[in-house]
Amino acid sequence: MNYLRATVRVLALTMLLGVFSLPALAQGCAMCNAVARSTPKEGQRALNRAILVMLVPPISIMVFGVGFAFRYGKRRDQDQDRGEE
Repeated sequence: MNYLRATVRVLALTMLLGVFSLPALAQGCAMCNAVARSTPKEGQRALNRAILVMLVPPISIMVFGVGFAFRYGKRRDQDQDRGEE
């Protein structure tokens, strides 16, 4: 039951952060936008792919860091429980 509550909280927080970050998406550089629009469709697809490729390493690092933090926290809690017994 606690797992379900934690999952719902995480999903709600993620959705809330997503909603509040939407205005940040509109803050693109006007010059960059004009240049990107003037390129042919193949160039636009290449730019989109390049942006996605550049996002993979930071997202991977964050996922690894958060996973490591949760794993460390769970192990620490288990060690504390064993110490109390």
